Amino acid sequence: MGVYLDHAATAPLRPEVAEAWIAAQSSGNPSSVHGDGQRARRLLEDAREGLAAVLDCDPIEVVFTSGGTEAINLAIKGLWWARPAGADAIALPDGEHHATMDAVEWLREHDAARVRLVAIDGEGRIRPGSFRDALDGAALATALAANNEVGTLNDVPALARLAADAEVPLHVDAVAAFGHEDTPSRAGRGDAPAGAGRVALSVSGHKIGAPVGTGALVASRGARLAPLLHGGGQQRGLRSGTQDVAGATALALAARLAADERDAERERLRGLRERLLDALASDPRIRPLGDPHARLAGNVHLWLPGAAGESVLYLLDMAGVSGSTGSACQAGVTEASHVVAAMGLGDDAPRQVLRLTMGRTTTEDDVDRAARAVLDAYARLAPR
Repeated sequence: MGVYLDHAATAPLRPEVAEAWIAAQSSGNPSSVHGDGQRARRLLEDAREGLAAVLDCDPIEVVFTSGGTEAINLAIKGLWWARPAGADAIALPDGEHHATMDAVEWLREHDAARVRLVAIDGEGRIRPGSFRDALDGAALATALAANNEVGTLNDVPALARLAADAEVPLHVDAVAAFGHEDTPSRAGRGDAPAGAGRVALSVSGHKIGAPVGTGALVASRGARLAPLLHGGGQQRGLRSGTQDVAGATALALAARLAADERDAERERLRGLRERLLDALASDPRIRPLGDPHARLAGNVHLWLPGAAGESVLYLLDMAGVSGSTGSACQAGVTEASHVVAAMGLGDDAPRQVLRLTMGRTTTEDDVDRAARAVLDAYARLAPR
């Protein structure tokens, strides 16, 4: 059996979540007024309340989506299209996920949005000073809670305060952090003007053991947001269409299970991460990237000088180990890491990186086998 260390791309479906998902498939349309429809409505609202409890928000603020990409697009385009007169810029950190980058680029090309790039440091963290400088008169800002490639955590409360002080709405992409770190959407809203500060937060289900095609956007009551979809006016008119009761049920259960296990699982994954890094330290050329402490516990991001990342992946796959060079959301295309490029590590580093991400099913044996495979692949590709 192979070693799966690509949990950041997608995590295995949890058996108890799969059972709940299948059981809810027989529900009716939650917008129907008959008994079956109202039973479906109760399931849906139970799921909304359950997810809201995990994310520390009001149930009405939860907008179920088809995943993180839709949630991010709804937040960014929705905030842009509802922007106040005269606001014509978007504050965009360099290391964001492609769902964010491409949504902003679409607005630049098609809707005259001006993009203010925000620098990240050598560990992949958003620079607060650069972020603050980009906010003056901006229509919106966006920021990752945790960098999905190198695993570094951002100081979201500090960024939210800067956005609130500038009276700019902030979207937080919490897809990578969801289930692994505390991602409360209500925290820090109290002193912010209406519609400013942290007003939107996006999450995805398949990163935490829920089915692919599940996700949500937390849109605060004060958020000024235009919808992407029009139709029946479901979910406060922000996301029209028949709601996926089974998907919502599965997402809420996976979120609760992840929250219940989070502290213990984080410590377990930290131990596995250190075990992997200790084994890889036998080759001092291998350099871990990202903040060594303020980071996602299950993320190991490596720079392997002299070895192309796609070649390392090929040899790992031949050895039965699944990893990645970065985000899996580029239609299967392996390309240089824009995150590593923005970290200022030189021209070669963006094509010489490897991301190994662990999760609930990862064992010590998996880590040991992966370490041997990485060392062997690197020795073959970049002999001393």
